[in-house]
Amino acid sequence: MLNTERPSSQHTALDQYDSRTLVRALASDHAVAVQAVVEAGDALAAAVDAAVPRLNAGGRLIYVGAGTSGRLGLLDSVELNPTFSWPTERAIACLAGGSSAIYQAVEGAEDDEAAGARAMGEAGINGNDVVILLAASGGTPYTLGALRAAKSLTALTIGIANNPNAPISNEAEIGIVLNTGAEAISGSTRLKAGTAQKVALNTLSSAIMVRLHKVYGNLMVDVRATNKKLVIRAVRLTAQAAKCDEARARLALDACDFSVKVAIVMIRLNVDAGAALAKLSSVGGSVRSALSGLTA
Repeated sequence: MLNTERPSSQHTALDQYDSRTLVRALASDHAVAVQAVVEAGDALAAAVDAAVPRLNAGGRLIYVGAGTSGRLGLLDSVELNPTFSWPTERAIACLAGGSSAIYQAVEGAEDDEAAGARAMGEAGINGNDVVILLAASGGTPYTLGALRAAKSLTALTIGIANNPNAPISNEAEIGIVLNTGAEAISGSTRLKAGTAQKVALNTLSSAIMVRLHKVYGNLMVDVRATNKKLVIRAVRLTAQAAKCDEARARLALDACDFSVKVAIVMIRLNVDAGAALAKLSSVGGSVRSALSGLTA
């Protein structure tokens, strides 16, 4: 029996707990999820280092999964654009059952291995793409079909499973095992197995974006200011990184289509938007490199 499917020995009387005990039992079980991601740190780091060159060459991030795993992949893909200005066409989610599976279970979709393979063909997978495959069991046929097709198309494959020695982590170029064990509610992998996948995806994609120079220090300097909250955030980030007041930061942002990175370089180097953009382009978008040589 898979670790994620076996009954938990810790909560055999879960249905008899009072509400306070029940909530504490369910919530505290998720601490295991975070530890599982920490223990997979070496594999996650290897995935980051393997992904970055392909993405720098124009590749895409492709997320593949069924059910909860598929929806978690979709969530990560959607969040990359507002957080890091990662182009939406370069973050694609493939869910077993298609778009309708976002809102409700599509019976039998996860068992269709051929559909997973077709999804890779329809996405036009190529050798620069990074395909992240998620399955708590580690053996979901749809996801395995996608994995095998993506490998045949020479994409980088990163397999994330919650059981040791699972086909998805074993067959992928880089396998990541999040060994979360039995669930408090037996077999309900939307619980800590899902939490571990979410934490792992946050960690993986965020680390990739740091390596792609979308963070300066620990500031998200490639944020897209698409609403009032993000406009305020962009101004504050610019002021902090450029070591100026918010009024000056706002003037610079207004002059460069609200690009925080460009505004920082404009202010720190005392140049216009065009010169700042050219400087950033010459160093691969790295604010740190653009500002190299400054002593303050």
